[in-house]
Amino acid sequence: MNRKFLLIPVLLAAFTIPLVSQDFGFGDEDADTTTVSSGVPAVTISGEVSASLLGYVDDFSGGLAETGLGDIFSGKLNFSAGNSFGDAVIKLKLSPISSPVTIDEAYLCAYFGVFEIEGGLRKLTWGKADSFGPLDVINPLDYTEITDVSDTLNMKIARPLVHGTIRTGQFSKLEAVFVPVFKPHSMASGGRWASVKMTALPIPPVYPDTSTLDYAQGGFRFTTTLGSSDLGVQYYFGRFPQPAFKVNITPGGSAAVEARYNPYHQIGVDYAGIIAGFNLRAEFAAHITSDLNGDDGAVYNPYLAWSIGFDRDLVWNINLNLQATESIRLLYGKISHNPLLDTEADTDMTATQLTAILSKKFLRDELELRLATLWEIEARDFFIMPGIIWTKDAVSVEFSGGIFGGDREGTFGQYRKNTFLKAGLTYSF
Repeated sequence: MNRKFLLIPVLLAAFTIPLVSQDFGFGDEDADTTTVSSGVPAVTISGEVSASLLGYVDDFSGGLAETGLGDIFSGKLNFSAGNSFGDAVIKLKLSPISSPVTIDEAYLCAYFGVFEIEGGLRKLTWGKADSFGPLDVINPLDYTEITDVSDTLNMKIARPLVHGTIRTGQFSKLEAVFVPVFKPHSMASGGRWASVKMTALPIPPVYPDTSTLDYAQGGFRFTTTLGSSDLGVQYYFGRFPQPAFKVNITPGGSAAVEARYNPYHQIGVDYAGIIAGFNLRAEFAAHITSDLNGDDGAVYNPYLAWSIGFDRDLVWNINLNLQATESIRLLYGKISHNPLLDTEADTDMTATQLTAILSKKFLRDELELRLATLWEIEARDFFIMPGIIWTKDAVSVEFSGGIFGGDREGTFGQYRKNTFLKAGLTYSF
């Protein structure tokens, strides 16, 4: 399939969908904005200020000389202005020690009746899964510090994009997105959060320039409601945010490692509804790469992915949020076992992850006990996050921790020395 040809309808959908009357507008459900009908912009300022101490248990044995407590201060500051015809949003992250001010999101949105269009630095969520769903592919993730993987929105990296939506009915809409510039997942290149796979490479890889339109991505998504069920279907053309590696050996015997971000086509469906008291969510996707024979070591094999999850109140008002996610690698028998010949060498045919969150509230919902865990079955590793949170109006106090364990080469097991304790105070406004 011709990649550039498939991006043409994305552009057409984003820029040339017929505009209809401007009698009413649709707001952005993710933005903290105030809309008025007079056409006069209403400005909203919101955010949070946090003070927290985070220490790694492994450092405590080394005494004060080896122990740090992080940046201590952090914050968020959000500005929005809008009326019935459009919104402008800027979200900032504040951290005066590591990086004083960074832009989390900044975008404009205009409403033209049943059609709306937005552009700028944006985080979009596609699919129904609570976290790490196979259909949520637009934004890469920040893995430079893994201290709260349950907050996937905070881990997302905003990307410059154009996003158009047309309402096709009271409960239906068609979306189109165009992302002109590609960015992979952010990974730590050194220090305690450096990935084992990256540090195991024999020589530093050479990465391509991904800032050109040759790396553009885009897709469509249609969602509707039938009875009490929400349904969605989507197509997306993108690139995998994790690199594949090709080792080139010269006639003289020297080697060079080339990093590649493989293109793929994704076709997926999702479902959300209530069945027998369970708030159920499910996704399924097929990923088609150019390695249709499974024997190209520099290209990931095609694979299938699915997720299914639910949340439900159990006995004593304990809430359980459970999700299972799995990918199934196709043409697995064609993968070489030599890591110099195949980027997928020594991988399993399936990768299954269970995510569970148990929570219980006390004292008129002011005090919450929470236990979150992620378990990778094939990799035999885990990440456990216990916590206790007290909230009173706009103030919250949290004591939490993170425990890594399991196989030293697993996604979480490789960070077993990064088990941490955290205490934090947050004021939201």
